[in-house]
Amino acid sequence: MRITALAGGVGGARFLRGLLHHLDSLPTGPDGPHEVTVIGNTADDVTLHGLRICPDLDTVMYTLGGGIHPEQGWGRAGETFGVAAELAAYGAEPQWFTLGDRDIATHLVRTRMLGLGYPLSAVTEALCARWQPGVRLLPMSDDPIETHVVIDDPEGEAHADGTPAVKAVHFQEWWVRLHAAAPARQILAVGIDQAKPAPGVLEAIADADVVLLPPSNPVVSIGTILAVPGIRDAIRATKAPVVGVSPIIGGAPVRGMADACLSAIGVETSAAAVADLYSDFLGGWLVAPGDAGSTMPEGVALRAVPLLMSDVEATAAIAAAALDLATQLG
Repeated sequence: MRITALAGGVGGARFLRGLLHHLDSLPTGPDGPHEVTVIGNTADDVTLHGLRICPDLDTVMYTLGGGIHPEQGWGRAGETFGVAAELAAYGAEPQWFTLGDRDIATHLVRTRMLGLGYPLSAVTEALCARWQPGVRLLPMSDDPIETHVVIDDPEGEAHADGTPAVKAVHFQEWWVRLHAAAPARQILAVGIDQAKPAPGVLEAIADADVVLLPPSNPVVSIGTILAVPGIRDAIRATKAPVVGVSPIIGGAPVRGMADACLSAIGVETSAAAVADLYSDFLGGWLVAPGDAGSTMPEGVALRAVPLLMSDVEATAAIAAAALDLATQLG
């Protein structure tokens, strides 16, 4: 079975870990071992202290490669912060995004390779050669894309009509420093209109037996992947069933601040509303039992299962349910 999944950071990575756990329990198919390709979000990427950082790609790589901080779900296990302490002593900004010493090594290798002219897809492949995540990890695009968030600027001068001044900040500043507490007037993926899918992305969608949408942020993770020109069209065109897992349980995000992102685009925080964002291609949708009574988009098969990824076995059961629903959809 060839599975292609679109994934953001922690939620997507944990789902993928459960998916691999489930696939390991299955007999090998007639065509050989099951193959999983992950198309990772790169619109969270940011350059700090001269280093190019790809948080979602790294979270997937570390999680599946056994190097993730288990409690946090992001960053390296056994991390130390000597470099961060030295940067703070120099007064080097920003200090709201703390880079661990082990993590810095990954960013140094990536930045050096990018500087030598290697595309991000080749750099990601080289990094994964160390971690052996058990999936083929592809960035959604080799082109630089960065999510910026427009918020009110309390220090700016109001416009003549009385509307407040606004400013744009990088998504990471809004998410990490401001904790998404400043209401987002607009969320923009800068550079996405000119971006192209990375090599292998469209082929992975076209050749898939199943396309999965893990419970990643529907706006700034899955949403940005789908916004890369050509990717959404490829998913619409695929003959493979497309099954998603709701990141919303009982009107609240499972983790993170997806509600703040949904509010920014005028979408309510509900499993049904997120399904509607994908309704032009979605075949099946997993929701929590308490959301089973919601009205879903027409033509979307609904299945209610426990969605809390409390451990790898519980997550494997969610992945198994998604694949089972895909089988039923044909």
